[in-house]
Amino acid sequence: MRSIIAIMMLTAAAPIAAQDAAPAPATSGTATVLASGMASYYGDAHAGNRTASGERFDPDGMTAAHRTLPFGTRLRVTDPSTGRSVIVRVNDRGPFHQSRILDMSEGAARELGIVRRGRAMVQIALAETMTAASEGN
Repeated sequence: MRSIIAIMMLTAAAPIAAQDAAPAPATSGTATVLASGMASYYGDAHAGNRTASGERFDPDGMTAAHRTLPFGTRLRVTDPSTGRSVIVRVNDRGPFHQSRILDMSEGAARELGIVRRGRAMVQIALAETMTAASEGN
């Protein structure tokens, strides 16, 4: 069942991967890279507003906006220039800027180290959970 869900999510992300500005390697560690491109963040100005999933936006949370991935999808976002990565949960739609593939909460951007820059080239991949990894054994 998990493999069917993973295939469906990869299929849904294929058009996004095709639009990316920079080609991504086929894999990043053990996770398949879904997309590579520019990411930005949004913060306090949106605090408390409802996201597309219906929950209230928390700028310090570890969340992200993606155009097509299902709400609740956990993504590993990696900045290839620094090697830093963070795991976020999709809870909103966006970004609405055509050249970007992901908007993150300020908390996620802070952990990734991109707050000063405001945006960065990133790679996104499905995050493996401990449960999914241990079931493969």
